[in-house]
Amino acid sequence: MATESSEGEEEGKITGGNLVLAVDDDLCEMGKKAVWSVSSCKPGNGVSSLRDDNLDTYWQSDGAQPHLVNVQFQKKVKLQMVALYVDFKLDESYTPSKISIRAGDGFHNLKEIKTVELVKPAGWIPISLSGNDPRETFVNTFMLQIAVLSNHLNGRDTHVRQIKVYGPRLNPFPHQPFQFTSTEFITYSCVR
Repeated sequence: MATESSEGEEEGKITGGNLVLAVDDDLCEMGKKAVWSVSSCKPGNGVSSLRDDNLDTYWQSDGAQPHLVNVQFQKKVKLQMVALYVDFKLDESYTPSKISIRAGDGFHNLKEIKTVELVKPAGWIPISLSGNDPRETFVNTFMLQIAVLSNHLNGRDTHVRQIKVYGPRLNPFPHQPFQFTSTEFITYSCVR
């Protein structure tokens, strides 16, 4: 596929996309635990269109670039991947071409962790938040910001059809070195 840039290094280009979002079993969608906001939107095309699991609806910005999607969590969470659904065939000049992903404790200290350039994308675009160091498999943060820096064909406003945010699935029993899958095993998993 392509590589993404990390911490302001050389930016990667992503072409194409996947019509079906394939996610590892060890990841869970974290977006339901967050408060979502956008920098601007056209009436009827707001934040709810990003999270409705409908690929026919979209968020449409209304204002100057960069266009921002803010994802704020009440507690610090571990995030591993962001997936965006964008479609150049349907949205043309409204399709994002350059995206920056930032993380931090709040608006005051956001730090850019990835910059990605999209080349005529059509489908789900998974963006890993892991760094160059193999030990950095996730980002521990209160807030994630997705900034659309530019659009294809020098478009002004942008369309993003869906955004999903994934983090590692937590073991329901923290002191267990392994995870049981059946209810019967979980019932007898601890010793008195």
